[in-house]
Amino acid sequence: MKNLYKTTVTTQGGRNGHTRSEDGILDMELRKPKSLGGEGGDYSNPEQLFAAGYSACYGSALEHVAKQHKIDLGDYSVTATVKLGQTDSGNLQLSAILDTYIPGVDVETGEKLVNEAHEVCPYSRATRDNIDVTLNLMLDED
Repeated sequence: MKNLYKTTVTTQGGRNGHTRSEDGILDMELRKPKSLGGEGGDYSNPEQLFAAGYSACYGSALEHVAKQHKIDLGDYSVTATVKLGQTDSGNLQLSAILDTYIPGVDVETGEKLVNEAHEVCPYSRATRDNIDVTLNLMLDED
């Protein structure tokens, strides 16, 4: 595989720790959310960071496929909802929902773009057959 970009991030202390990228742009405290027994507050957590990364990466994949089809996405957005759950056997497991808002496209075109973006998105490829990912197309109401 030809390397196009590489980054390194180090976290000390896990979910109740500190994470920092090698360039210092990402530099923040992490805390467990209250629902997981943590203090909550104004801190991020791994699921929020994953949701941010997934929605941004998937959005870029959507731009890529729209450009191939010569479709203007307009003021589109992708909202990623990431859930941390527990399986019947007690293992922790992620799931994701990607709500993609594309104004001004019909259902058929929107579904085609959403599905093609899911095929090429590196996050989608990395999670394929590992976690449940639900794709939702959000359109303008008429």
